[in-house]
Formats: sequence, C-alpha cells, structure tokens
Amino acid sequence: VPGGGAALRLCSTRVAQGGINKPVIDRIIRVDHAGEYGANRIYAGQMAVLGRSSVGPVIQQMWNQEKVHLKKFNELMVAYRVRPTVLLPFWNVAGFVLGAGSALLGKKGAMACTVAVEESISEHYNNQIRTLIEEDPEKYKELLQVIKQFRDEEQEHHDIGLEHDAEATPAYSVLKTAIQLGCKAAIFLSERI
Repeated sequence: VPGGGAALRLCSTRVAQGGINKPVIDRIIRVDHAGEYGANRIYAGQMAVLGRSSVGPVIQQMWNQEKVHLKKFNELMVAYRVRPTVLLPFWNVAGFVLGAGSALLGKKGAMACTVAVEESISEHYNNQIRTLIEEDPEKYKELLQVIKQFRDEEQEHHDIGLEHDAEATPAYSVLKTAIQLGCKAAIFLSERI
C-alpha cells in the first residue's frame, strides 16, 4: 500500500508500544469519530436543501473541513484499533435529518444548528484535552494536537454561524437548547456503545 498504509502500520505499532490508557483512548476516538461522522451527515442534509442558495458555499466550506476531520478519525480508529460505535447507522439518519430539517427553516435555521452543534463539540473537545493533559501530555502529544486543531476549526464554524444570523432564527434559544441536549445524549451514548 503506497504511503498511507505504511504510515498507519507504523503508527499502530508505535501506539501499541506506548503504554496508553486504552479505555480512555478508545472512548475518545470512538466518540470523536461518531461526532465527525454525524457532522458530515448534518452538512450533507444542509447542502441537500441549501446547496444552491447563497449560503451553499459557506456550508460546503465547513463540510469540507468536517470531511478532513472524519478522514483523520478513520485513520486513528485503525491506528489505535478502536471499534466504531454501533450507533453509526442511527447517526447517519439522525444527522442528515437534523441538517435538512434545520435548513428547511432557511439559512438562519441551518446556522442556528451549526452554532448549537459546534458549541457542544468545542466544549466536548476541551474536556478531552483536559483529560489527556491529566493523563500524560507528552504521551498523547499527537492526539492532543489533532483534537486542539479540530476544536479550533469547530469554533470557527460556530463563529461563522453567528456571523450568518443564527441568533435571528425564530425560537433560537429553544432550538439551540434542544439540539445541544441531543448532542450531549449522542456523546454519552457513542462513548459507551
């Protein structure tokens, strides 16, 4: 396998020799993979509804970053030998429905969804960063760099949502709260199942 396959094998060997806290790393990678998978489905749903609108390029740009995030977590799942959550088929449908449903409310609704999800994910990534630093920041240096970079990009998506009038969505606070409760439930379940 050219390039990428060899790198994954080397990373996998190095990880196995590193004496990692396997349950913690499994939980982090499993839930982050599920989250990035769900984010991809949300943006797919938004693009299905708003792809040809004026906000389509903005959504596409954020989706492109999410695709990179998912690709990286796919690689980390192999490298760390982590099984995915069994809930992926559910997140496939739920993510798309959330994305399309929020987009049916218009540009502001889609952006309100983005703000709610990305705020939840940024907070979640911050919790993981604290956990890994408490464990051993040197041992988990590479994973910390990935999570910090992705957290920063999720925060950018959050800010883009605010710049595109997310808060002007009717019943914004109710919508945001409902989506964030769903995110917390998804995180809880995906870490464990």
